[in-house]
Amino acid sequence: MFALFDDAGKFQAGRVMSEADSSMQIELDSGKRVKVKAANVLIKFAKPSPADILAQGAAQAADIDVDLIWEVAPEDEFSFEDLAKEYFSANADPVQQAAMLMRLFDTPHYFHRRGKGRFRKAPEDILKQALVAIERKKQQALQIEQWAQALAAGQCPQPIKDQLYKILFKPDKNGPEYKAVVDAAKATQRAPLDLLKDAGAIDSPYLFHYKRFLFEHFPKGSGFPALEAPPIKDELPLAAVRAFSIDDSMTTEIDDALSVQGLGSGSVTYGIHIAAPSLAIAPGSPVDALGRARMSTVYMPGHKITMLPDDVVQTYTLIEGRDCPAVSLYVTFDEATLAVTSSETKLERVPIAANLRHDKLDGIITDATLSGEAPAASVNYAFAPELAFAFRLAKHLKAQREVVRGKPETFNRPDYSFKLIGANGENTMSDGVEPTGQEQVVIGTRARGSALDLIVAEAMILANSTWGGWLAELGVPGIYRSQASLQPGIKVRMSTKPAPHAGMGVAQYTWATSPLRRYVDLVNQWQIVACAKNGRTAALVAPFKPKDAELFAIISNFDTAYSAYNGFQSAMERYWTIKYLGQQGLSELDCAVMVNGLVRADTLPLVFKAIGADNLPRHAKVRVRITGVDELTLDVHASVVARLDEATPSDQGDTEGGEDDEVLDNAGPLTLAIDVTDADAPAGDAPAA
Repeated sequence: MFALFDDAGKFQAGRVMSEADSSMQIELDSGKRVKVKAANVLIKFAKPSPADILAQGAAQAADIDVDLIWEVAPEDEFSFEDLAKEYFSANADPVQQAAMLMRLFDTPHYFHRRGKGRFRKAPEDILKQALVAIERKKQQALQIEQWAQALAAGQCPQPIKDQLYKILFKPDKNGPEYKAVVDAAKATQRAPLDLLKDAGAIDSPYLFHYKRFLFEHFPKGSGFPALEAPPIKDELPLAAVRAFSIDDSMTTEIDDALSVQGLGSGSVTYGIHIAAPSLAIAPGSPVDALGRARMSTVYMPGHKITMLPDDVVQTYTLIEGRDCPAVSLYVTFDEATLAVTSSETKLERVPIAANLRHDKLDGIITDATLSGEAPAASVNYAFAPELAFAFRLAKHLKAQREVVRGKPETFNRPDYSFKLIGANGENTMSDGVEPTGQEQVVIGTRARGSALDLIVAEAMILANSTWGGWLAELGVPGIYRSQASLQPGIKVRMSTKPAPHAGMGVAQYTWATSPLRRYVDLVNQWQIVACAKNGRTAALVAPFKPKDAELFAIISNFDTAYSAYNGFQSAMERYWTIKYLGQQGLSELDCAVMVNGLVRADTLPLVFKAIGADNLPRHAKVRVRITGVDELTLDVHASVVARLDEATPSDQGDTEGGEDDEVLDNAGPLTLAIDVTDADAPAGDAPAA
């Protein structure tokens, strides 16, 4: 005797070797013996053979009209044997019974299972819904097949193009668009990005990078809702100073300005004036919500996405010709020794006499003119005495910090600037037009640590470290940046408690000097304003209290956003540098060898791998030939063609460390979230200037 049984949803048949009340020993055709519960045995038969009943039953099952058997099936629960007798004949043989069993089992939308071999037909309304869903799935499968064929043929269907960034970076693995790309990639044995690019899904490499960033961080767009800048209602006294700011010509968010009083008197008061949006923007207000959602202004060559709407920024920015509300730090120095004698924070209106632009003054205001080494005739610019004192003070403050750091700050590489010139001949930053990726790029250099840079940087470090200490003294929490040591791998971290910043060489350090551009600066300014207004009782009324969970959430969200924004800025600078190579026809570059086969271009902000650099010592000078670039992955393909310096004994085992961590950023291929192996997965510190 033979038996057909249900083995976890799969039908098997074999010879019955022994039988008890509750189980059977059954031998399969493979020779394997299995113990089967009696309840799982559905058909006992003498013929045909086990293999034949399975094969013949499956063949006959395919011919059974499922709509007909649904019509004739009883409304109540029934067994497959009863329906087999109703459909075939009262003497339905084992093969026919097996066929009915398989047909019922394979059509769960028509018949609901109610136990081993027992079923109940689905209600008509539920059946109709199921059939619609099945047809929809069938059409979707056909659509996926058609889209995959189109992609393989070099054509991109519009629905896939519309979901390009979602497919590549945040895919719904059960989505038909994603499945079509995976199927096409498998069929053509090509990488998804190459497949989509050749099919015309990517119109512009530049827009690909830019729109990908917007997709990930600004899914609702980078525009702002209509909001009015809230007014500052505080009655603020007018400061008796003439302040000046130092920024690039393209800067619209002018956060900081300086003033100098008392020159020649033996006691000089140095004023650091910071725009005061915190006096108008309240925590939890609509404008605050915008800033907190973005956390920072996003910078990139030729364009920026501001943290706050331009109308709001222009209300509080330190524009020349206005008396601007500001949080001012006044530090008084002995004019001869530059020793600090006092410091004071005030909330006031500050007359901004001038917005100096360093890109127009770098060649005029120099170390020589500020230190008195240049001819007097060359010192013919505004605020010359004030700038000379500020420069002298900046050098003094820097030297003091370097004593704490234990070694001097060195700037071995220049700062690079990017200017994009559109078809109209205008700088894209000045005409307000978003770049398209086809602009002419101009890459300029500025020596790091130039006189004007040093003045601003040291003033901001002075303000940020002083205010950080003041907050701690009054027991008011803030957001601090600290670094335990200068050892390699010890990075800057953010916290709510003051701690030394080894990289800066200060006892504590906040970010509070760019409240129009960084959200943590705005948060710290709220705390500083509370101190300025309330003194020793500030901790009771400050917006954020000690151990406030909101502060920790802000730190976490800011750190994530700021890292992403900096990574995007680096990627876009890399894109425009690669673009520059082609526009200038550069096929060879002089470079310095770094680590892991990387080289750094001498005159461009570009780090890349070069064949032949792996076995060369660090800092070796080489000439590299560019053999290809990829504007999508930002890869540079190159090889070393000559060594420009002579090998020295120190070439062996050169293990000196100290290269910046960011040299490896964006040096590799673009990372995608698409996985061609799993289409059917379940749904699922620099100074603040």
